[in-house]
Amino acid sequence: MKKFRKVLDGLTTSSPGGTMGSPSCGSAAGTPTAAPTPKEIDVQETLVSENFQLCKTVRHGFPYQPTSLAFDPVQKILAIGSRSGGVRILGRPGVDCYCQHESGAAVLQLQFLINEGALVTACADDTLHLWNLRQRRPAVLHSLKFNRERITFCHLPFQSKWLYVGTERGNTHIVNIESFILSGYVIMWNKAIELSTKTHPGPVVHLSDSPKDEGKLLIGFEGGTIVQWDLRAKKADFRIYYDEAIHSVSWHHEGKQFMCSHSDGSLTLWNLRNTTKPFQLTFPHGKIQKDGRKESCKPILKVEYKTTRSSEPFVIFSGGLSYDKAGRRPALTIMHGKAITVLEMDYPIVEFMVLCETPYNNEVQDPYAVVVLLEKDLIVVDLTQSNFPVFENPYPMDVHESPVTCTAYFADCPPDIIPILYSIGAKNKKTGYSHKEWPIAGGTWTLGSHTYPEIIITGHADGSIKFWDASAFTLQMLYKLKTSKVFEKPKPGEGRAVELGEEDPFAVQMVSWCPHSRIFCVVGISAHIILYRFSKYDANTQIVSLEVRLQCEPEDIITPSENENNPCFSEPGSHSPQPHHQYPVSPGSRTPDSARDNIPCLKVKDKMVRVPPGYQSDLVIQLLWVDGEPPQQITSLDLNSAYGLLAFGNCNGLAVVDYLQKTVILCISTLDLYGATDPYQRLSRSPRRNRQSTSEHCMRGLSNFYSDSKKRIRTSYQSLTELTDNQQSIDMERSKSPTSVHYPTSLHNDPRILPEPVASLRASHCSPVFYLLDNDHVNGHCTSPTSQPCSAGKPRIPMGPEGPRLTRRGPGRPPFRKAQSAACMEISLPVSHTEGHASRRAMLQQLHGVTMYSHDEHHTTAAYCWNERESRENSFSRSRSSSVSSIDRDTKEAITTLQFGESYGRKSDVLPTPCLWVGTSLGVVILIPLSIPTDHEERMEDPVTVGPSGAVQMLKGSMLRFGFLDCNGALIQSPYEVWRDLNAPEDPDRPRRRKLVHFSPSSSQDAFGEGHLAIVCSERQAKVFLMPSQSCLFVHNITESSFVLRADVVSLCNSVCLACFCANGHVMTLSLPSLRPLMDVNYLPLTDMRIARTFCFTNEGQALYLSSPTEIQRITYSQEMCDNLQEMLGELFTPIETPEAQNRGFLKGFFGGNAHTFDREELFGEAAAGKASRSLAQHIPGQGGVEGMKVAASGAVGELARARIALDERGQRLGELEERTALMMTSAETFSKHAHELMLKCKDKKWYQF
Repeated sequence: MKKFRKVLDGLTTSSPGGTMGSPSCGSAAGTPTAAPTPKEIDVQETLVSENFQLCKTVRHGFPYQPTSLAFDPVQKILAIGSRSGGVRILGRPGVDCYCQHESGAAVLQLQFLINEGALVTACADDTLHLWNLRQRRPAVLHSLKFNRERITFCHLPFQSKWLYVGTERGNTHIVNIESFILSGYVIMWNKAIELSTKTHPGPVVHLSDSPKDEGKLLIGFEGGTIVQWDLRAKKADFRIYYDEAIHSVSWHHEGKQFMCSHSDGSLTLWNLRNTTKPFQLTFPHGKIQKDGRKESCKPILKVEYKTTRSSEPFVIFSGGLSYDKAGRRPALTIMHGKAITVLEMDYPIVEFMVLCETPYNNEVQDPYAVVVLLEKDLIVVDLTQSNFPVFENPYPMDVHESPVTCTAYFADCPPDIIPILYSIGAKNKKTGYSHKEWPIAGGTWTLGSHTYPEIIITGHADGSIKFWDASAFTLQMLYKLKTSKVFEKPKPGEGRAVELGEEDPFAVQMVSWCPHSRIFCVVGISAHIILYRFSKYDANTQIVSLEVRLQCEPEDIITPSENENNPCFSEPGSHSPQPHHQYPVSPGSRTPDSARDNIPCLKVKDKMVRVPPGYQSDLVIQLLWVDGEPPQQITSLDLNSAYGLLAFGNCNGLAVVDYLQKTVILCISTLDLYGATDPYQRLSRSPRRNRQSTSEHCMRGLSNFYSDSKKRIRTSYQSLTELTDNQQSIDMERSKSPTSVHYPTSLHNDPRILPEPVASLRASHCSPVFYLLDNDHVNGHCTSPTSQPCSAGKPRIPMGPEGPRLTRRGPGRPPFRKAQSAACMEISLPVSHTEGHASRRAMLQQLHGVTMYSHDEHHTTAAYCWNERESRENSFSRSRSSSVSSIDRDTKEAITTLQFGESYGRKSDVLPTPCLWVGTSLGVVILIPLSIPTDHEERMEDPVTVGPSGAVQMLKGSMLRFGFLDCNGALIQSPYEVWRDLNAPEDPDRPRRRKLVHFSPSSSQDAFGEGHLAIVCSERQAKVFLMPSQSCLFVHNITESSFVLRADVVSLCNSVCLACFCANGHVMTLSLPSLRPLMDVNYLPLTDMRIARTFCFTNEGQALYLSSPTEIQRITYSQEMCDNLQEMLGELFTPIETPEAQNRGFLKGFFGGNAHTFDREELFGEAAAGKASRSLAQHIPGQGGVEGMKVAASGAVGELARARIALDERGQRLGELEERTALMMTSAETFSKHAHELMLKCKDKKWYQF
């Protein structure tokens, strides 16, 4: 526990580390603030470094790019391997474990050690791994790396410790599972086939032991050769040579027949009595054509031949469909007797597996279900019913039903919100599922003690929203909302408004949710906002729509003047910008010239619609096209139910909407927000030129950034589902443009000889050089859910004899590109300065071509309103390469974050009032006071007034987050309105009135006017200000070499901290208010934009991100959560008695029907087979650790945790030993008793009496 005190007597805004205020207050050095300020800040900070530890908790969703499947019929758990080296192990709901191979190689095959609590994985790097599943976090015990041969197939007989491994060369090796050492027994391909065979049989595609005799091994080669190898005699019993390639083999349980699937779509049934030709040949989907020939069919990739006691056997296979029907969906075929059922699938089939009652392959199988692994789904078919219904999947496998475009995470929600969402969502559930219980029911899971209501919200590319119950490390869908129902369906050729919707016009860009008032707000990619209210009743409603013209004119953007090489100023002492053109602000305004363009991107339904219970649309806000240009995407949003206000902004400006009165109360450009407190000196603008004359020249420079200029606002959310490996070529010469501004020599050398306006101008933006897109972008893609790319349109670059000049362009077309693979992320550019931002911006320019304001490296003199040191911190070093300067010049300042709250709009304020905090891409913080009527009737009738801009602060980098603490360090929540159902029947005794809950900064303090603390975080820096004095108490530079992607003020352990996620993969936490570093872990390198776009923190030390297009990864940075992680996770292995083999009877055994057992140790052991070649395979001991502890559990803490797990396992084994000992003692006592009774009975008998 550490106490921080900061004496504020005499502290002024001009002191080092102080605030960077407006010009009017920046010169008042030594003048005390007008508002009352406390003598000292006394905050007890309880968080220390020991409270933090970072580790993964659980992964939800469908395994991305699955490759293999395995099932333990006794433990009833399922394993799925993926192309990235991941393994998901699933049991009953709540039992869900994710393992990752360190190599990242694709998992080719999985083999359970049935009822042993172990799993063997064969990976594409020719390595076998043995995983221990008897612990909650599985770990690798052994690995075996093959050096000279490629692994193609593995087979582990039931209750055997010898694994058969087939290779690409056609050889079969044998591995001891216990020691993971290769046996000297090898079945060479040239010994398996006849010596007269002239061709290589191909790789091994199948291995299985005969159900009739375990000493006989069936080997299938890809070329069509099948060999039954006698392991004892070391010779082939028979060889089959077939013309078609073999894909799979399946035995009849009696061991007298087996079935093969082939590449021509045929199935062959072979009888061991006559192996010269197949006993039966069928083409299940091959029809006889008119000329008598069978039509060609696709290969049958896998077949399963399963017998039943009460009916005909099942033959189940994938593939084999005819080629004649183009676009036919993948199918699974079930042949039961004469009935053939074809189950069409939505996605290609990766693998399937038939679930049977018995683990023994020599017994009647009695299949009861089929698990089908598709490319993007997992289904289980019930075989016990004639119509083959599917089981309802209890796992959240449909997260990616439509690509996820944004996420939100809410921990410690109101307890009543989950049941009510579930009750509404349950009414729309699908029907027709099997009535039986989910068959994958292995493992155990109990509700942990550290649980609280958690909700995850996902937004999708089709405009749908899903609410998920994420409590207790589970994920279950509660409710689904379709935002597209608000709009008319776009029709082809309807007009320019549809150009936006070529791919996903309803895609969700960001969401904002107030759980207390149940008000939900959605921002769409087509520059639209939908406000929803929750109701338990259905209603007939007319959707109210507001149209907002939030578009800058070309004159509104800063530009150097025509005679920029010889600047002159009419008023040397003036710091205010020139007057600029004001655009109309009334919603839906029309002018004769632009009437055809003042249209929204989507058309709202204009008739009465009936809406079901749940979230019902209350208001739709749309931005309009202006001058033939589409509206820029919305980059920030905030709403407050207590105020009844909604604020949003983009790179053109800010708008505030009163959603109670359905009116726009503020629509203003970013430049107008500053007023007289503008910290930048704005230059006069150049006269407008003919835009058409230079459009071609501009597009030549932009041709490397996007190919189709006609596609204006078009984003490819395919980047969230698949990564392309195609690197866009970069033509450096075409991107060069001689538009860099030249300065007089005196302007560069000695600022002291310049006039005062020019010196201050250099400290501001005399020659603005801008970097492409705001700082929430990485790797050429938008990376923050609160930020979208914005760009200007066609720059006009006239060339004259006096040298290059720069003018500004109007609103333009933000190009969007598909995400590229991680291998294509690094772009080499000729940059002169590569300090963090420079190299990053150069890369971003090549990938996006989107511009925003940034600071210029030339501004190194003392800036007005702040000291020289702060000026250097706010001045970013950047590239001066001519290849990027042509685009850098044209930009706009974007609104990147917004926050409503009770605060002090001005230094002279005594009591807190409603305010709107505005953060921009320049790192500027603007405080706007609001005047809101308090009475209910007045609030619905009187307008909300917006005061002039208050304080202006500055930070390095784009603004990300605001937060508020009282002077005791407690988090101040935003005020909210208690939920009320507007559609509920009227109660005359209890009229419906708004009930507001306020958290004023003075409510938890003794004296009014004591103020509060404001936490302001940008992508490079965090500051804590004391309000209303606006004094900067603490400053911390979060990162110098990278930039922050996500920052949140979160509560943890009854305290608060600032959590940050950086682009270099570091997760950091800072104490509040002192901004003392508490944790800095290099957790996750940013490999693609998906992680950055979906990463979000929440309270109680939890966070999540989209680890793949189909999976949500949850992590914790709380030490307490990590300590309790073991009890919250499910147990994969439960002790179960192995079912006994059936007694097959005397007659079957007498006539040779019984299976022959043999001692594999005697054949494969070192004594009989010798040692294998050391160069063939290399044994690698396992780490023996727990994956969740690898990240941060080091030193004594990690060792103690591992020791505790080992003790738990040892205790479990000792308990089992004790039980077995007790059983043996009981058996011994019983035997002794019976022996004594027999002795007494026979004691007096003579020998002839027996």
